[in-house]
Amino acid sequence: MGGVVVRRGGAQDVRFLRDMLHHAYYWKERRPDAGGPGPVQLYVKAWGRKGDTAVIAVVDGFPVGAAWYRLFRAGAPGYGFVDEHTPELAIAVVPSARGKGVGSALLASLLERARADGFAGISLSVDRLNEGAITLYRQHGFEPVEERGDSLTMLARLA
Repeated sequence: MGGVVVRRGGAQDVRFLRDMLHHAYYWKERRPDAGGPGPVQLYVKAWGRKGDTAVIAVVDGFPVGAAWYRLFRAGAPGYGFVDEHTPELAIAVVPSARGKGVGSALLASLLERARADGFAGISLSVDRLNEGAITLYRQHGFEPVEERGDSLTMLARLA
């Protein structure tokens, strides 16, 4: 696999972000008791509102992963909601590119953007049994703040 290039995402990447949601939240979508689409679509719906920020990983000219964050309201939270001032991160890497540093490059770039944008922290939700992802998130400063059912909410303090 060639070198990973991480570029800023934009409106032209919404379709790719939507595709990446299926990789990021497959564990939520496949639960038989999930009862409908849930808040997953909120991670890209009406993309481009204030605070929406994305980065795209590209290898050999092809997008292989994405990480993005957006702010949610208490009345319409994401899975890893902490508060209305803390953006929630979503990240996914295509299966063929996993374990090759793509996720780490995406996280590092997005956390740098969040700091530059003045956020004090950033949160996420992960399957509490996904030890590989949890280890990666811990390496980038995320710590568990809440466990609910099969999901773990983690927070990285940026200030």
